[in-house]
Amino acid sequence: MSVKFTILGSGSSGNCAYLETAEARVLVDAGFSPLQIRKRLASIGRTPENLTAILITHEHSDHISGLLGIADKFHIPVYCNRATQDATIWTFKNKWSKKTNLALETADTWKSKIDWRLFESGASFEVGDVSIETFSIPHDAQDPVGYLLRTAAGNFGFATDLGHVTKLVLDRIRHANVLVLESNHDVKMLQDCPRRAWSLKQRILGRHGHLSNEAAAEAAAQIMSAELRQLYLAHLSRECNKTELAHRVMSERLQKIGATHVQMQIAAQDVPCATLEL
Repeated sequence: MSVKFTILGSGSSGNCAYLETAEARVLVDAGFSPLQIRKRLASIGRTPENLTAILITHEHSDHISGLLGIADKFHIPVYCNRATQDATIWTFKNKWSKKTNLALETADTWKSKIDWRLFESGASFEVGDVSIETFSIPHDAQDPVGYLLRTAAGNFGFATDLGHVTKLVLDRIRHANVLVLESNHDVKMLQDCPRRAWSLKQRILGRHGHLSNEAAAEAAAQIMSAELRQLYLAHLSRECNKTELAHRVMSERLQKIGATHVQMQIAAQDVPCATLEL
């Protein structure tokens, strides 16, 4: 059986990707509502009932907003580290109880709603026939991670929501045949944006914020190899980036280093990407 991969959506309002192998059907993050996740899976002929795992990178709402509704209802194991679990439970308990009409008062009660599978950042584990490597990333969350998912057909790397690309990140994503890489903002557009406070701009531009188009292009150049086949630019800001800007900056860098073998696609917020089959 081939391996199928679909980014169901990526951006500041929600992030979720789907990987399917012979023995595993995995979501990476669940940042849309349960209804949206169901609709987007349905658009590729899949349902949440058949998921075997959800991997969480960190606890920000654009990565976990549909987690409770999907994981609890369909009894899907959720993989994350303990700090992310604690922060996610705090979010459920303090922010979403009233919205979901759940009068759950204790962290233990929230914890029992989900089948948590905890790992230490940097550890590896398996879900079916997928070998999953975790690595720390620099972002303003409790203990955020990236992933490298190794399958029989190729390796899938995830490096989004990071303020800068560390040597560790480079070492891990260097092994990806398919890479999902953040290209969040154009620096000038962010600096000039009248709707964002200076403190928010500093956070985004900081070393635990988000990657600019130029930083993403530099990271891609540093890890480039003949084995990288597909590059997705993800988590684009609606207000402080444009698809054509992100595409142009990365295209120019790939051309400069002679990486003509790499296929590039921009992940959208509103619609899934075309399914990639290896």
